[in-house]
Amino acid sequence: MSWMKKTALITTVASIAVVGAACGNDKGSSSSSSDLSGKIAIDGSSTVFPIMEAVGEEYSIEQPDVNVTVGVSGTGGGFKRFVVGETDLSNASREIKEEEAAEAEKNGIEYTRMALALDGLTVAVSKENTWVKELTIDQLNKMWQDPNVKTWKDVDSSYPAEPIKFFSPGKDSGTFDYFNEEVMDEKDMRKDVQLSEDDNVLVKGVEGTKGAIGYFGYAYYAENKDKLKEVPLSAEGKDAVDPTPETINDLSYPLSREIYTYVNNKSLTDKKQVADFVKFTNENAGDLAEEVGYVKMKQERYDENAKAIEDVMK
Repeated sequence: MSWMKKTALITTVASIAVVGAACGNDKGSSSSSSDLSGKIAIDGSSTVFPIMEAVGEEYSIEQPDVNVTVGVSGTGGGFKRFVVGETDLSNASREIKEEEAAEAEKNGIEYTRMALALDGLTVAVSKENTWVKELTIDQLNKMWQDPNVKTWKDVDSSYPAEPIKFFSPGKDSGTFDYFNEEVMDEKDMRKDVQLSEDDNVLVKGVEGTKGAIGYFGYAYYAENKDKLKEVPLSAEGKDAVDPTPETINDLSYPLSREIYTYVNNKSLTDKKQVADFVKFTNENAGDLAEEVGYVKMKQERYDENAKAIEDVMK
């Protein structure tokens, strides 16, 4: 079963246990011992989930007595738990907001941000959509805000009068926040958008509706590219660019971004299993990110993570 399908099975569950059932890729653990035990609680972004699920499965092979759970309540939902000390790590497809950081400070939660990989937020339409070749960021802005844009002909007079149906991640999603900031200029989204915290619901919605349009992390498109059509995007008068590992890595794709996990510093210093898992994550997240459809960062970024972890552990 693919990790995308597994994600669909857990959308009504607070968290899942990642146990040692994966086929090993011979990843190296940061710990020389195999006698660690205890729990590690992770929650947050559905975009980051595939990476952390893969990391958790690999880690459980080397440390089978450590129970790693990975929740998928969305970036915002994950931070709600993280800032009150309920979780050890919080996966995020955006940076922590000022109000979330203030709540963490109020509760005495100090944290370290770790960049894991690069993602390109991908805009997709149905395979039946034969008319859209590319879109501008300005066109997306108008489409997702203006309720008078009801058909594709309202977007471009050369397009057919096919009704548009909109699919978006839910408001607890960091991907929603990122789209809101980068495309919507932080203005309200139109009211007739179908929202879901489950990216697989979005994929199926776009796939099954001729006039549909939606957006999600690149890995969800890559897993379903036989069912969807990605839309090249252009910004500020530049040529339209397809989302690919190459254009995401060089940031030429307009909606390229880093994705993260945030680590509770107290968990890092007080729980040996968390410290070991975090080091393992930093050493292996890049390669595992590529295996599940994201893009590995330059080594310098992982070196920066390692130094930040080391500084907390001193």
